[in-house]
Amino acid sequence: MSQERHSQLGIHPLDPGEAGELLKRRQIVRRTRLIVIIVLVLLAAGAARTVISRVFNARELEAGTAERARQYVKTAIAKSSDASQTLSLPGTLQGYVQSPISARAGGYLKRWYKDIGARVEKGELLAELDTPEIDQQLSQAVAARQQAASSLELAKSTVDRWEALRKKDAVSQQELDERRSGYSQARSNLAAADANVERLRQVEGFKRIVAPFAGVITRRNVDVGDLVDPGAGGGTARALFLLSQTDPLRVYINVPQSYSNLVKQGQKVVVTQTELRGQKFDGKVARTAASIDTATRTMQVEVSLPNPDGALMPGAFVQVALPLKPSGALVVSTDVLLFRREGTMVAAVDAGNKIRLKRVQIGRNFGQTVEVLDGITGDERLILNPSDSVAEGDEVAVAADTAAPKNKDGKPAPEKAKS
Repeated sequence: MSQERHSQLGIHPLDPGEAGELLKRRQIVRRTRLIVIIVLVLLAAGAARTVISRVFNARELEAGTAERARQYVKTAIAKSSDASQTLSLPGTLQGYVQSPISARAGGYLKRWYKDIGARVEKGELLAELDTPEIDQQLSQAVAARQQAASSLELAKSTVDRWEALRKKDAVSQQELDERRSGYSQARSNLAAADANVERLRQVEGFKRIVAPFAGVITRRNVDVGDLVDPGAGGGTARALFLLSQTDPLRVYINVPQSYSNLVKQGQKVVVTQTELRGQKFDGKVARTAASIDTATRTMQVEVSLPNPDGALMPGAFVQVALPLKPSGALVVSTDVLLFRREGTMVAAVDAGNKIRLKRVQIGRNFGQTVEVLDGITGDERLILNPSDSVAEGDEVAVAADTAAPKNKDGKPAPEKAKS
């Protein structure tokens, strides 16, 4: 529009300076509006983000709370004790025959022929005694026997004469009977004298100390010149020698009552000694006491052990490994047991993942495992290390690595027992 046109219309044209100022103001207004809009959009976006974040956090919190509220457990299944077990018990080796050798006659030790460690045969001479008192008693007994024999001869001749006189009716029957009685007494006196002489001769024979069986001398308690009392009471403290038979040896062990029914005569055992590393000796159960000691609740078992090379020595401490046949009872870990007022219990997980408390009867304790005699059937999933707060009917979640395998129909399948 030209200036003339403006003048016709009565519109005065703007000053170029004022027009520029108006344009700047309009630009500032537009920028201000744009900034306000951007700020409002940012505030709305921030508010939306905050709301959405809170919603998600609330959902995560609820899910975490529900997850943490669930009780996760690990389970195990009882297995049958089909595998054989070995019971190790301590024992002390003894000679199969072990006896203190004492003197039957009293006197002084004249000479000994065998010392400790010597192997002797049955009847071999071990020592000799000097018994002067017994010698004198024997001499006196022999003289008394001779007197009795002389009295018997006189009584016999007297009876013969009086019987002849009785036939002639020169003496009475009463007198003849008295002579016959005297003759009977004389015979009895001679028999008593013979018995006394024989007794003293046998006692004198005990001056020779001989071995009653073949074995090894393990102790000698006397020396030359020692006074030996007759019959030392059988004790090793006053015995002359201690004789042991070292092949075979025997060892006594005390088997606990819970294992006593599994031990049978003739059962094989393995004997080891700490000092003889790498060596094992085979023996067998010779006999059992067949009764339980009420004081210790154990059964005594005798083990016979061959020792042909003499590697084992009487008195040594050994370990006897006794293989036992499997009892067939169920075996569970000790970690599944709960000890409560009602008794020993286990916590089983049913098909609905709910806890079922079952009371069980415990048998033998193997350390990390125990036998269960009654209370479970063997296909239950038993909770390992259950807390003291578990109760009947609690719902749990079974850990994936211990969850029981399932059949095609989705039901839990019983786990096979591992030997």
